[in-house]
Amino acid sequence: MTELRPEPDALLAQAEREGRGRLKIFLGAAPGVGKTYAMLEAARRRAAEGVDVVAAVVETHGRAETEALLQGLDLLPKRAQFYRERILHEMDLDALLERRPQLALIDELAHSNIPGSRHDKRWQDVEEVLAAGIDVLTTLNVQHLETLNDRVARISGVRVRETVPDAVLARADEVELIDLPTEELIERLRAGKVYVQDQIARAVQNFFSKGNLTALRELAMRAAADRVDAQLREHMRANAIGGPWPAQERILVALTESPVARTLVRTAKRMADRARVEWVAVTVTSARSEALSDPDRDALAQALRLAERLGGEVATLSAAGPVADEILDYARRRNVSRILLGRPRPRPWWRRIGRQNVARAVTEAGRDFEVTVVSDPQRTPTPPAVRHWSVDRDPRAYAKATLTVIAASLLALSADRIFPVTSLSLIFMTG
Repeated sequence: MTELRPEPDALLAQAEREGRGRLKIFLGAAPGVGKTYAMLEAARRRAAEGVDVVAAVVETHGRAETEALLQGLDLLPKRAQFYRERILHEMDLDALLERRPQLALIDELAHSNIPGSRHDKRWQDVEEVLAAGIDVLTTLNVQHLETLNDRVARISGVRVRETVPDAVLARADEVELIDLPTEELIERLRAGKVYVQDQIARAVQNFFSKGNLTALRELAMRAAADRVDAQLREHMRANAIGGPWPAQERILVALTESPVARTLVRTAKRMADRARVEWVAVTVTSARSEALSDPDRDALAQALRLAERLGGEVATLSAAGPVADEILDYARRRNVSRILLGRPRPRPWWRRIGRQNVARAVTEAGRDFEVTVVSDPQRTPTPPAVRHWSVDRDPRAYAKATLTVIAASLLALSADRIFPVTSLSLIFMTG
């Protein structure tokens, strides 16, 4: 294994966070699970420690227990703005930057600002606050994540219009999952602790059905787990920690000129779907790959395109040394737990000289991984051709037998003089 060193990209990412505020997101599956309540509890603990805390914007939605937690916290007056013959109120970003607290509470990260504000979205306001060196606590529902927008629409039948780029969640320093059992959330809804009374029946029938909430809870848990896993991998890269750590399963499929490349991709997709984990398809370019035939190159390109269509991550590696070492190094950097390889096509012994059997090398050196070698299910082994020598039809059989006996005799004579062989008949039997 090559010497582990901190990766420059990981160190650069850490350096870029120097001087910025820290972002903590309270993530929930749906309204009413208690994200704002948990945010205010955390803020009160920080204030009790002597931290300067300002509530820039906190939406209590009339909940008495939530409003009670605001008592004693410094509230930032909102900015009034005239829009469509109405006076609306938004967070006063300039006043917050001028006040410059140590910690700011900015609720509902996915909120859209009034047209004419400095930023269209509240998450953009948060980015400016963080750049000023102010820590931020905020809240977010999982259905507002951009990449989950379509999935939430299929689950609930409701298209969420306010979205937040997934990169915002990825850059968060801490993500805390606020979870509530489905039945308890529905009871809170019926008790009027989430929506006003005239909206309860419609909410329970549509968005807040038991099936919808169960699916949203799973999405929220996976989003939080993915963020924690990303933090773990970043820590491992920045501190030159060799993997894999058995935290979350991840599948890597190594594509070579094996005839089962497309089968490998489909197998990896099925395994990833069953385990509901990430998977990545990699191919390695080396001096040997430059000698690939055109059909082999086309097969590799088709396998990579198939991996992209099936939703896998695709990566191309460059290896100056053995291909197996590059695959294993990449797997450790990505904290991969399982590696899929294709069984190489049979070759004559003289064509195998000087060529590395990647599947065998990865299996022998990758003892930290679960390695699966996949064969082509459509390929049936061809039985070796049996040639029957007939004396009547082929007189060369006599010559072959005679030469075999002469060769065995010479070998037996040499062995008898050099080695203490007890039974020279084995040489003749072999012949």
